[in-house]
Amino acid sequence: MDFGDLADHFDGVAAKILSRVETVGRSSNQHELDGVRALQALFGRPAEKLIIPTRFLQVTDDTDQPAVEDGTLTFYDARSNIPNRSEYRLYYPAAINAMKMAQPGDIVFIAKQKTAGVLFIVAPANSSIAAQLDWLFGTNVLEHRGFSVRAGLETGHDSLSLSAMYLLDMLGIAVEPANDVWLEKILAKFGPRFPTSAEFGAFARSTLPGLNPSEDPDGVLLAWIEQEEMLFRTLERHLAADTLDALYTDGHVDVDSFIEVSLSLHNRRKSRAGKGLENHLIALFEALNVRNSFNPVTENRARPDFIFPSIDEYGDPRFPSMKLTMLGVKTTCKDRWRQILSEAKRIDDKHLLTLESPISPAQTDEMKEHGVQLVIPQPLHGPYRPQQQQWLMNVSDFIAMAQQRDYMGPAQGALL
Repeated sequence: MDFGDLADHFDGVAAKILSRVETVGRSSNQHELDGVRALQALFGRPAEKLIIPTRFLQVTDDTDQPAVEDGTLTFYDARSNIPNRSEYRLYYPAAINAMKMAQPGDIVFIAKQKTAGVLFIVAPANSSIAAQLDWLFGTNVLEHRGFSVRAGLETGHDSLSLSAMYLLDMLGIAVEPANDVWLEKILAKFGPRFPTSAEFGAFARSTLPGLNPSEDPDGVLLAWIEQEEMLFRTLERHLAADTLDALYTDGHVDVDSFIEVSLSLHNRRKSRAGKGLENHLIALFEALNVRNSFNPVTENRARPDFIFPSIDEYGDPRFPSMKLTMLGVKTTCKDRWRQILSEAKRIDDKHLLTLESPISPAQTDEMKEHGVQLVIPQPLHGPYRPQQQQWLMNVSDFIAMAQQRDYMGPAQGALL
């Protein structure tokens, strides 16, 4: 699926591991980043101070939404009056919370947008979000001393995947369909409304009739998800246009209403993505005759996403626990993966399917310690480190395991 290219949104990007003197605190109050000669590839060699409109973002693994502040960066030559002795510096305002909260070892990403502004993103050391941004921007920051810079991004070198699109959404960058070729068919099917997630997911799958789940469960699942994402954004852009146009009166915009509409659009996207993933998994399991119960009630009214082979076997104390399987489903798991630990208490080892890619080694190590096995569609394994890839389970292997446990008798199943 074509979601465009990184170069559609950015001219270039730089990343750096913060040192103690670059953070705001007792060690330093310089409010500048060192070693910025490399940033000349992004900003040139301005004769005068370059004031850059900047959005500062503080991102963590704890939340889907970054803390955002608007301000400016200043790129300047501190020795502009001394011939042949240039010393460029990058100054950030002292009041910016993202840098006031930053710790040595955290990573800063400076992404120059096509709009002439800059995203200044601070991510915690060893976090999944830092690993994801490093992968998204292709900076390989841990392999460099000082700044890692990619200037002059070109179309065709960084095609956006589904994971990349979710990251850009989180950063406030809208990724829209390249064309509206499907809009007429969507409106003919549903009219000018948002259908239910189940309806829209079924429609998305129907537009890809040549796919065979039994041949490639991982690829088919991802293709269904990507197709629904593209179709939904096509419909969303069409339906949202009139709503947004109504907020403009005599050349002015109702800011409060605009924010309310924007939040509503964002929340709908996030909710629909989660429901869509569940619906496609239901369809995949049905196509492959994998017995399961979706969203059943277990102890303390907990509702795990999937129980295999069914909730009836789960509720039967005579049925071996080792033959039971639980699958949690989260589009992006962040730190929410711990929620599944209290679900389905009969099952010690949990499985969790997510589209988040990559996840930091520190977090996957913690998952292992708690008996959580990640299930990731095979095409999303690439951004993970080789040692992590050896541990990851793909969708095809998970399905084979669930079917084997269902097929084998109780005595044999107790060995699995």
